[in-house]
Formats: sequence, C-alpha cells, structure tokens
Amino acid sequence: MLQYPEIDPIALALGPIKIHWYGVMYLIGFAGAWWLGKRRAARLGWSDEQVSDLIFYGAMGVVLGGRFGYVFFYNFDRFLAEPLWLFKVWEGGMSFHGGLLGVILAMFFFAKKVNASIFTVTDFIAPMVPIGLGAGRLGNFIGGELWGRPTDLPWGMVFPHVDQLARHPSQLYQFALEGVALFVILNWLDQRRPARFVVSGVFLLCYGSFRFLMEFARQPDAHLGFIAFDWLTMGQLLSLPMLLLGLTLVIWGQRQQITDGKPSA
Repeated sequence: MLQYPEIDPIALALGPIKIHWYGVMYLIGFAGAWWLGKRRAARLGWSDEQVSDLIFYGAMGVVLGGRFGYVFFYNFDRFLAEPLWLFKVWEGGMSFHGGLLGVILAMFFFAKKVNASIFTVTDFIAPMVPIGLGAGRLGNFIGGELWGRPTDLPWGMVFPHVDQLARHPSQLYQFALEGVALFVILNWLDQRRPARFVVSGVFLLCYGSFRFLMEFARQPDAHLGFIAFDWLTMGQLLSLPMLLLGLTLVIWGQRQQITDGKPSA
C-alpha cells in the first residue's frame, strides 16, 4: 500500500498571486502541442503562423468547452440553481468531453479560416493532444482529485484527504494511457501518412476505449454515481459516441485516397 505524497497544489506564490500546478500543466500541454506542431509543420505543409493560430483556437476551445461541459454534463442542477456559477472558474471544474466538443468547434472555424477540410485540421492536431491530456492527468494527481475506487492491489494508494482506504491511483493510469500510450500510437500512425480521417478516428477510438476502461478504476462523481446498470458512469456514457464516430472515421478513411494533409495557405 502506498501513501499519497501530499504535494502543495500551489506551484508558485507571488504575494496574492498563486499559480497552481493544474494551471502549469495546462501551459505545458499547450506549449508541448505548439512545439510538436512546429516540428511536424514543414513535413505536412503547414506554416509556423498557421500552427500558432491553431494552438490559440485549440486553447480557446479547450478552456471554454471544458468549463461548459463540466457545468452542463456533470453539474446541470447546480447551474439551474446558481447560473453565475458557470463563470466561477476559480472554483475548478473542467470536462474532457466538453473540451473535445469545444476544440471540434474551434477547429471548424480555423478550417474555414485557412480554407481546409476540418478533417485535415483534426488529423494534424490529434497527435499533439495527448501531451495536454497527460499533463492534465498529472495535474489531477498533484491536486489529489479524481481518485480511484478502493482496491487491495499492492500499488493501491491512500489519499488521506479522502479517507484511509487504499485506492487505485487512477490519475496515473489515465496519464499512462491517455498521455503516453495515446501519444505513441498517434505519432507512430502519423509517420506512416495514413488516409484522411484515420488519425482523427484512431484518436477517438483509443481515447474512448481508454476512458471507458479506466472508469472502472475511477471513483464515480459523488453527486452522479452510476448512470445505469449499477456500473455505467457519466464518463463512459459520454465516451460511447466517441467510439462510434471513431470507428466510422477509420472505416471511411480506409475507403479514401491517401492524402498529403496540406492546408491551404
């Protein structure tokens, strides 16, 4: 049995200004995506300016979509009782699935701007996303949030701010799958220049599968519990459309002619 290493969630304090590790992880995610995008840009025909604009659009989609998704998917009752809570971002609360919808919408507007197919854009950005996902899960672990269900496995971890039960360190499981494994899979695939739609589809398939699986180790949200069957969680329910869409895109992509994925200037 392991003990949670009580980490100060504040990375840096400058007088009244406090910088939390979770915010630092967001910056690492965006900076890492920008770095990888710049490395891949020349090979795929993108300009540095397009990459920078893409990261800006993506960041707006993540932040706005993540917040709206958390409020509407997980805390809609509270929103109805207290509508202004939507804007109290300092209290925390972000949703990956909401962030994904926000990014898709942002990519739609970006694709219109550069006169490219939205799938050209999503195929380009998908291999960069796991950097942010992995960093975010580390932020969850440092913040001691989104802990796992009780377990008797030898690596079970006690989160003393929760209780004295050994629990799955599910944040680290998700870091390994959604961050490391997904990064390796997508960048390996990207190097092989698959048909359009395939990289986007594999991202949705892999993330949806990983998230669905990890929900069995992660403690369900206390105010939601199980949605159905005494095992289905909200995270799993929201992952099902990702699996269906991902499979559709992979099949669709395999029927298309191989594309070089270059956006218009």
